[in-house]
Amino acid sequence: MNDLTGTRIAVLLANSGVEQAELTTPWQALGDAGARMTLIAPETGEVQAFNNDVEKGDTFRADVAVADANAADYDALVLPGGTTNADRLRMDSDAIGFITALAGSGTPIASICHGPWALVEAGLVDGRTLTSFPSLQTDIRNAGGTWVDEEAVTCTAGNFTLVTSRNPGDLDPFVEAAAKAFA
Repeated sequence: MNDLTGTRIAVLLANSGVEQAELTTPWQALGDAGARMTLIAPETGEVQAFNNDVEKGDTFRADVAVADANAADYDALVLPGGTTNADRLRMDSDAIGFITALAGSGTPIASICHGPWALVEAGLVDGRTLTSFPSLQTDIRNAGGTWVDEEAVTCTAGNFTLVTSRNPGDLDPFVEAAAKAFA
């Protein structure tokens, strides 16, 4: 794993619906590599995670509300999945604005499973090759992206590096590719 000492990573998610493993696995691995991790959500306070989109998991604490988050304070962004998490984020104008600001400044973004829905909403997949949960492939293609069925995809087209993966089964290659992109 790449050394991420001092790298400031934002993890953006809705206050409910995130797939727990897609939050905790990157959080732990990137944090263990030295990154300073910040949990950001539409509202500060409790975040309810889920397992397989149906069973309640643990709760976590968001310390920064996305409306108060400054893109310049972060060196990288992680967008975990979870069907309802991603759907809520793509409907949150502050979240989309934060993602757009990070991408516009060249900040690398790593997104897994349903997370790329927010990238589609932000207009950030046109001309890019990426993967996601298979049900998003039509949305990605309609937004001008090229969808592929691979464990982890790193795309350097455009002004920011984008790392994507399909599902929780791809977490190891996802974290490895994200750490490389964030180093």
